[in-house]
Amino acid sequence: MATQVEDAEILSKFRDEKTRNEAFNLLLAKYQQKIYWHIRRMVIDHDDADDLAQDVFIKVWKNLAGFRSDSQLYTWMYRIASNECITFLNKKKQRNNISIEDEAYNLADTLADSSYFNGDAAQAKLQNAILTLPEKQRLVFNMKYYDDMKYEEMSEVLGTSVGALKASFHLATKKIEAILLAQD
Repeated sequence: MATQVEDAEILSKFRDEKTRNEAFNLLLAKYQQKIYWHIRRMVIDHDDADDLAQDVFIKVWKNLAGFRSDSQLYTWMYRIASNECITFLNKKKQRNNISIEDEAYNLADTLADSSYFNGDAAQAKLQNAILTLPEKQRLVFNMKYYDDMKYEEMSEVLGTSVGALKASFHLATKKIEAILLAQD
């Protein structure tokens, strides 16, 4: 199955001009879903997530020749996707000239209107609580809670110390807990 292909094989196929397109197809098959959902949890809107995922894979493709293998391929791609999300959200806030709180409300409305999101009421409450977090905390929370990433991997992706990530996750969970308790 294509998703079981090792990163080393994908990189090897990429280096050979004859199998470069196959390498891209294998890369997409293995990582497209993970990257899409990572982005989607940050930007909420399906169309925005879809566009950003395409942008991420274009960047990955253009820069794959320079990938040094000093980190895992997924970690490197995750870093690109995370940076794209933060850049996108910051541009969106600037373009709309709105505060973080207002942006959280806009994203919550998008979540409520989304035909792609069909979670139960508890999941919707959790998502709305997550949206109140600052972007970096939301990113850390999503990486830990949804992607079950180890702090060391998160540190590689975000360029932040493990201690700072643990503190950020702790603060995020406390904020979410307070919001969820206040809703009951």
